Amino acid sequence: MIDEKDLAKLSYSGAPKIVSNGFPGEKTQAYLDTAFDNESMARGGGRFPLVMAEGKGATIKDADGNLMIDITAGVAVNAVGRCHPRVVKAMKDQMGTMTHAIDFSSVRRTELTEKVAGIMPKGLKDNCITYLTQSGSGAVETALKFTRKITGRTQVAAFHGAYHGVWLGCNSLTTGEQYRKGYGPFIPGVIHLPYPYCYRCCFGLTYPTCNLQCAKYVDHVLNSPYTGADDVGALIIEAQQGEGGYVAPPPGYLEIVKKACEKHGALYISDEVQAGAGRTGKMWCIEHSEVEPDMITWGKGMGGDVPMGGLSIRKDLAETIEDHSQPNTFAGNGVSSVACMTNIDILTENDNALIKRAGDLGEQIKTWIRDGSKDSRVIGDVRGRGLMIGIEMVEDKETRAPLNQEAVGNIIGGMLGRGMIMVPCGRFGNVFRFMPPLVITENYARKAVDILLDTVNEVSK
Repeated sequence: MIDEKDLAKLSYSGAPKIVSNGFPGEKTQAYLDTAFDNESMARGGGRFPLVMAEGKGATIKDADGNLMIDITAGVAVNAVGRCHPRVVKAMKDQMGTMTHAIDFSSVRRTELTEKVAGIMPKGLKDNCITYLTQSGSGAVETALKFTRKITGRTQVAAFHGAYHGVWLGCNSLTTGEQYRKGYGPFIPGVIHLPYPYCYRCCFGLTYPTCNLQCAKYVDHVLNSPYTGADDVGALIIEAQQGEGGYVAPPPGYLEIVKKACEKHGALYISDEVQAGAGRTGKMWCIEHSEVEPDMITWGKGMGGDVPMGGLSIRKDLAETIEDHSQPNTFAGNGVSSVACMTNIDILTENDNALIKRAGDLGEQIKTWIRDGSKDSRVIGDVRGRGLMIGIEMVEDKETRAPLNQEAVGNIIGGMLGRGMIMVPCGRFGNVFRFMPPLVITENYARKAVDILLDTVNEVSK
């Protein structure tokens, strides 16, 4: 049982608290002006009007000292919260011993890969080889390269709404127009299939009477002649989509897709970069199904406050990969390795107590939002697992037309002005992501829901 009082100590008390005269405050604006002059705004946050200065648990302070509740967790990165004292201590201790160790074996790197093998899902648990990277994009890029070597095939199947990174190879799998338009051509052989987005089913069907037609379509494409999918080496899929709108597939979907892969002879890659590390109430989101993946790409919450990513492959498949064929100078940095191991310990200790709490708290949060939005005409759908919750905003519940971007921006700005950080996602940019650190207290979670509902009600008037 996790004590709420112990969790409260991990964050600043008294949030939210706005102390600046106007928002953004004077110091924040000065930093923004400097950033806009010196840094590429191709970055993920673009020109978001926030400058972070301090972070603790599920709270942050901006450059003006405004204290805010953080519902982003650094885009699902800070699973155990910002600057968790145990993680900070582990990093400090390691910095005096060994940091960069070149792309060789080191004590911490070896300990990390062994620990990762022990927390993998069925099929990979203690039966995998891990390749370390600095990011999820690096993990997916490596998965693409290794797939070609393992299978001798050149095609890869991905999904509409997918986000797998923005490098050349992984960007070919990602479908967001803002990441693709003007940056092509991309790598050949990528086939995109419909993801099971039940709220906006492309087949016009309704679950469960649909009989999982979307999954059967994947099987049709992979295993029927004249579909063009004749050389697919792997299928890569998010067990719950992130950037695509925090969309979780219905029960039974992934199992059908896995069988379709096996029939075709394609590898099944589960992208767990955003949905992994306990976020959905399981260590890995794929564990909500009965599927055993051939590979898992991971990152974000595994490293927390430091860059860390990896690709874990079934051992028999990894035997095909030749030595010295994928160097990565900074992979397995000593400080990053101990941070990752400490994050894993915090997440999994006491029989995965923090992860299980994320599942329970997530259900409570969805109930709060649904109960508080019964009369709202703009909150169309509340979905997701654990602390990976999507709130889809619409112009009208009947038509489900996506809420316009001006209104979405006003809601985000309104929440920020009230002391809460939340960022959107989705194919229409109209889905709010409720993805706080797993250590957020129930009190702060309730406050965040109230701020969300109050802001939505005000703007929707």
